[in-house]
Amino acid sequence: MAAPPSARRDRLKPHFPKLVEMTNDYVYADVWERPQLSKRDRSLVTIAALAALGWQEQLNTHIARGLGNGLTREEVTEAITHLAMYAGWPAAMTASHIAIDVFEEQDKAKG
Repeated sequence: MAAPPSARRDRLKPHFPKLVEMTNDYVYADVWERPQLSKRDRSLVTIAALAALGWQEQLNTHIARGLGNGLTREEVTEAITHLAMYAGWPAAMTASHIAIDVFEEQDKAKG
């Protein structure tokens, strides 16, 4: 599978071509295509990891991608709520705000 379009990644390409190549060829063409987990499940795991680590910009992108991969808003919400006990309250609160931003952006795009 080709990497999904990303303006942020395109911005990096002139300056970090190898990093973008590795992202495209390894992360998306290999790791995300392994059959042992569905893309939906990979999205859930990725959202959990990014929320726990506090990587907000990546979390925004992966919540949107997770919804596109079949996660429901309720599943994203529950995963973030569950993480509060394991990753810390601040991480869950930050992730909650990011999720709401993504939900609102999608609602605006729908009209």
